[in-house]
Amino acid sequence: MLDDLNELKTFARVLALDSLSAAARDMGVGLAVVSKRLATLERRAGLRLINRTTRSLSATEEGWKLLAHIERVLEDLAAAESQLSNGRADPQGVVRVAAPISFGRRHVAPIVAALARRFPKLLFDLRLEDRLVDLIDERLDVAIRIGAVAPSSFMVRELAQNRRVLVASPAYLDRFGRPESPEAFGGHAFLRYDERDTPWRLDGPGGMVVSISAECRLRANSGDVVHDWAIEGEGIMLKSWVDVAPDIQLGRLEHVLPAWGSEPVPVYALFPSGRMLAPKVRVLVDELARRLALKTTDIDA
Repeated sequence: MLDDLNELKTFARVLALDSLSAAARDMGVGLAVVSKRLATLERRAGLRLINRTTRSLSATEEGWKLLAHIERVLEDLAAAESQLSNGRADPQGVVRVAAPISFGRRHVAPIVAALARRFPKLLFDLRLEDRLVDLIDERLDVAIRIGAVAPSSFMVRELAQNRRVLVASPAYLDRFGRPESPEAFGGHAFLRYDERDTPWRLDGPGGMVVSISAECRLRANSGDVVHDWAIEGEGIMLKSWVDVAPDIQLGRLEHVLPAWGSEPVPVYALFPSGRMLAPKVRVLVDELARRLALKTTDIDA
């Protein structure tokens, strides 16, 4: 078992350093030892795990998949050793996390930075993309998503319930009036950050549902740009409560028709299944859930 573990550690170091000789120096063993460990690992796996040339090396597809499992095993072992020696397991290792661009910039990035300061052995690789990433192929530990949870083979943890609400700047509403009902939007300017022209569907008191055409003068493919336009007084936007709550509290935006909003959808974390949640991932997810709970509690305030 000890030899097996050394082979796994060697495989991970070779790929981390992109060199057999560099891995040998880093681990304090001879180059022949590193080569033998890799050969033994590939023979036992029955697969080629590393492509080698005279100038470079890279993992095969099977090698990348194995590396993702090895990293998790080694991090869990390190956490267990820390717990035995210190009586507690401080999170450590690299957390590879993906999130939607706007949500990730506003909510995930600040938490990642705070946790990195708090835990010196914790490192983050934050990837902000609006596409649905593949956790396995892209070697991710966790992906943050917003919307209906599709059936899958992954583990899911709900972080918060969120819905989109109508907001505009106080200056805009002072000029063009504050709508008192969904029927009072005539003459108002709308801001959109999607490519569709479908009406905005809003749920209201007593189960009422209305559709607002929301034809716009200003549209962007960036939620952050549209957010800035709303603050600058360019019109009314429909945006996630977690995104606008801080600006409402600071008076930069005003909640329009507080009794109306989109149907609530979950913000959730997605993990590869088949294993316990590593301490390094759990500390991030717990902090996200705590912070988002604070922002969504007073949604009708």
